[in-house]
Amino acid sequence: MKFLKIIAWLALVALIVIQSFPIILNESDTVPQSDFMVENQVPATIKNRLQISCYDCHSNNTDYPWYSKIQPAAWYLKDHIQEGKDELNFNEWATFSDRRKNSKLRSIISQIEEDKMPLDFYTLIHRDAILSDEDKRMIIDYMTALKDSLE
Repeated sequence: MKFLKIIAWLALVALIVIQSFPIILNESDTVPQSDFMVENQVPATIKNRLQISCYDCHSNNTDYPWYSKIQPAAWYLKDHIQEGKDELNFNEWATFSDRRKNSKLRSIISQIEEDKMPLDFYTLIHRDAILSDEDKRMIIDYMTALKDSLE
């Protein structure tokens, strides 16, 4: 029993200590001219859905939830956001070649069609990020038209 108490105290101390290691936040005050929305003049309804459902992980400006201030959750979020940005950063859209844009658009379409994006664990907490069937169809149609215009 004494051993379990020692382990519990050490775990508590470790949890307190790791709070002193904050993350660098993925936040920006400006929307770059290379952003997907700027370059493509996206209709307002699609723009709104993409910002709510995609931009937290796929842009340089994340709207952080309350639990992002608590370690180790903040570290997990930081890694997850970096992975998302490495895969697709909407803020860098204009810097992509047409071939890469085409590839990204195909990927966006398939990810939405297969219900892989937004991620289930994200929509579990961010209920407003869930895409309705109508949202999916609207986004897929827009992305398909955009892809076809590049070919």
